[in-house]
Amino acid sequence: MEKVAIKIPEDFILGAALSAWQSEGWSGKKDTQDSYLDLWYKENKNVWHNGYGPAVATDFRNRFKEDVALMKEIGLTHFRTSINWSRFLTDYETATVDEEYANYIDDVINELIDNGIEPMICLEHYELPAKLLKEYGGWASKHVLELFVKYAEKVFDRYGDRVKHWFTFNEPVVVQTRVYLDAIRWPFEQNTKKWMQWNYHKGLATARVVQLFKEKDLKAKHGAKIGVILNPEVTYARSSAPHDQKAAEMYDLFFNRTFLDPAIKGEYPKQLFDLMDKHGITFDYTEEELSIIKNNTVDYVGINLYFPHRVQARTSAWNEAIPFHPSYYYEKFDMPGKKMNPYRGWEIYPQIMYDMAMRMKEEYGNIEWFIAENGMGVENEKRFKNESNIIQDDYRIEFIAEHLKWLLKAVKEGANCTGYMLWAFSDNVSPMNAFKNRYGLVEIDLEDNRNRHLKKSAYWYQQIIKEREFLALDDDICK
Repeated sequence: MEKVAIKIPEDFILGAALSAWQSEGWSGKKDTQDSYLDLWYKENKNVWHNGYGPAVATDFRNRFKEDVALMKEIGLTHFRTSINWSRFLTDYETATVDEEYANYIDDVINELIDNGIEPMICLEHYELPAKLLKEYGGWASKHVLELFVKYAEKVFDRYGDRVKHWFTFNEPVVVQTRVYLDAIRWPFEQNTKKWMQWNYHKGLATARVVQLFKEKDLKAKHGAKIGVILNPEVTYARSSAPHDQKAAEMYDLFFNRTFLDPAIKGEYPKQLFDLMDKHGITFDYTEEELSIIKNNTVDYVGINLYFPHRVQARTSAWNEAIPFHPSYYYEKFDMPGKKMNPYRGWEIYPQIMYDMAMRMKEEYGNIEWFIAENGMGVENEKRFKNESNIIQDDYRIEFIAEHLKWLLKAVKEGANCTGYMLWAFSDNVSPMNAFKNRYGLVEIDLEDNRNRHLKKSAYWYQQIIKEREFLALDDDICK
């Protein structure tokens, strides 16, 4: 199949992302400043691939100037990262700032701005302080919610004059889904009601921080916006039959709409309350809290999209001896013939970009949004190095091009999508997988002092940022 040129709008953002915990390392961390991820690594290190974890990560804390120089060389206009809540404070109850860490964040923000790169800052990318998990049960606690708002205020006061893009959470559904719903990550507790309480408190925390953002008047004073970064999985039913359609609807309700609806529409679906009551998992809430959610919706949304989610109606009876799980209403559908990333075990289906965009346009008022993460993880990339020591990651270039093609088709049709942020700027530590699957435009060479090398995809990304067009497979959607 031939390729055709796809035009990129001039004001469409092309950037990249990387979180604090996946890049910083433990330099400067006090013994009392572990995050949930740090604690998990310490308690359950054997499940992390080859023992790599957040302890050194990419050593961004000490090498951020080198990395920002590479961002500038590639031509990134925006870089999304997080502030590590567990490190930013020395006392979480009083929100006492750790000046050493806060100065480091000052330096990172200033370095980005000085190099023409817009910082996009997230307040929590899984970096819940371990102390608050151990003492209060983490996001099960309304007290932890109050401490998060205190933390957000200190961050806004410190950096609000320079940062224009703010986000409360990255993928707020993930940690509790792995720990309390599916019990596949430390500390392995299956508790569906606790899962739902974490979901709710993070939704409420977003509204509370939006409320604080308004009180600080950061939009008028500095032209800033605030949002949240969600990871709704575009959900497809096995068939058009009502029972399969219902299965997809239920998956979407529990995992996608539980965050999309309160953040954007200011309310939870009535159907969700009905089902929570039916299964005894209703979160604790007050009418005053629901009013805060109603009146403090986000300015825009970042959406992380990697793969589709396919479901079908259950083919076996539910075991009533086990606690309720949303899969009471569905089971996974393994679609024959799907294209796969064999290293990550994820389906590759670029049309998710278009389908999500149309949903945002039609169901969520065409709110401003952008792709906050999309990318391809591949194992053992060193085997693709050429004689110049550059990884020839043509598979990543094709992956990005095909997803961008579908996204820009949606933009052409009126979707209010303003940009694409690649995951990731550089290779980085992932939960459990560590450095096994590489996602970066930039290679982190673990065998050579974590030195950095641009991959072929970095030079390609540099080119499309500059030329505002790229080549993609010529199929019907290009017409």
